[in-house]
Amino acid sequence: MMGHKGRKWKKIVIGLSVCLLLAAAAVTCWLGNVLIDMALCRPQESIWENDAYASVEADVEASYVIDDETQGHMAEAYGKRQAWLSKVEPEKVSLVSHDGYTLAANIYPGSARSHRWALLLHGYGYTGKKEEMEYIGAEYAARGYWVLAPDLRCHGESEGDFIGMGWTDRLDIMQWIDHIISLDEKAEIVLHGQSMGGSAALMTAGEDLPDQVKAVIADCAYTSVWDIFARKLEDWYGVGPFPILYETDLIFQLRGGYDLKEASALEQVEKIRLPVLFIHGEADDFVPTSMVYGLYERAAGPKELLTVPGAGHGLSNYVDPDTYYGRVFSFLENI
Repeated sequence: MMGHKGRKWKKIVIGLSVCLLLAAAAVTCWLGNVLIDMALCRPQESIWENDAYASVEADVEASYVIDDETQGHMAEAYGKRQAWLSKVEPEKVSLVSHDGYTLAANIYPGSARSHRWALLLHGYGYTGKKEEMEYIGAEYAARGYWVLAPDLRCHGESEGDFIGMGWTDRLDIMQWIDHIISLDEKAEIVLHGQSMGGSAALMTAGEDLPDQVKAVIADCAYTSVWDIFARKLEDWYGVGPFPILYETDLIFQLRGGYDLKEASALEQVEKIRLPVLFIHGEADDFVPTSMVYGLYERAAGPKELLTVPGAGHGLSNYVDPDTYYGRVFSFLENI
């Protein structure tokens, strides 16, 4: 039978264990909120100067492989963009999302006789905004396309409490599709996105879309929000998803966001019946190239795959523009 001292020590051990568990829960709760504030709230350029963001910036830069030839291609792309913008006047448009946020976009006019539209979707972060897609837009415009480039929620001029990572964006993109059709009932629309925009395009295409949407170009897309966050936790901090990411997901839902596990391009591609061209740089260390193979294998409809040797994250169109745009527009001509 346990004596008085034994019972006393048992109570102490239980008390200490409870305190440690509560402390651990408080720490992971705090870390979860920090991760949400850092990764899913509106990005600010100034915060990227802080030490907390140094690992993010270094990881992005490490994925870039920019040699002299690529720099030359980037300069050429800049020249094409500037020449195009000197001839057109973008029209600023806006709409109100299903949950009450004002979203902004630019429409760039195409050929007066053309019904082809490119809906261009940018990537993540403080540099992520509609103007970044003008380099690709110039190539579409040269072929007569009209271009609509939105600021995804919580980026650029668009409102939002949390970055959609493609998931809540898919509903916004469906509204932009409806907007294009309201302007041109005969529109033939291609969704073309890079990085987060690529995943957003795939997530959107998994929904029931109007017949005017004809194809999807997904460049360096990630498989799911959960997968990319788990990958970054491992890369930056050397920890697995448990318990931080699990608690972050729960806290994020309670804060009015969405379920990170549900936000999956992998699940959506199984429902896509549109032709999809998947593109990924073979030197991409930010969104690993392995992700494109998972997406391609799960895609249920007509599909093609292009991987670009030596291309870091979001650089395929600069590393080998002839192959990139040659493949994009031959793909679109054949749908």
